[in-house]
Amino acid sequence: MQVALSSSVRRKICLELFRSGNKETGGLLLAEQLDGEGRFRVVDVTVDPKGGDKDYFERRPELHAQALEAFFEKHGNNFRRFNYLGEWHSHPSFAVKPSPTDIVTMQAMVEDSGNIDFSVLMIVRLRMFVMMQVGTYIFMRGRVPQPVEMIDDPEP
Repeated sequence: MQVALSSSVRRKICLELFRSGNKETGGLLLAEQLDGEGRFRVVDVTVDPKGGDKDYFERRPELHAQALEAFFEKHGNNFRRFNYLGEWHSHPSFAVKPSPTDIVTMQAMVEDSGNIDFSVLMIVRLRMFVMMQVGTYIFMRGRVPQPVEMIDDPEP
């Protein structure tokens, strides 16, 4: 699997990381499927500015449902091409690797849900106020999390 992160989405996340300071923040990853070979482009993210503390983030689904519906509508409800890819959140004080809580939460999401085969978790943190570190992982039923290749996708 390969996930491309557009420069506009990268800027949006960096701004949110700067705003949230030492508190965790996060939301949904909304993506376009580029092909049948597991290549995706993150085209938007949602943000939950009040879901975190210095070492904890919990996404509040009610805040993101409306944004998800707007995303689907904007793209003509073309769920095969434009859909939910996963979650993102920050680790301002920790490595960009899933914590034990992250692993349990994400694995439960794919194991307990009948409508998603996998979910991606992107963990980010801001370094030196401008450089974003990224760790991206895929969670699938019956498998251990695996790193995902994340590439920059500069926009014209």
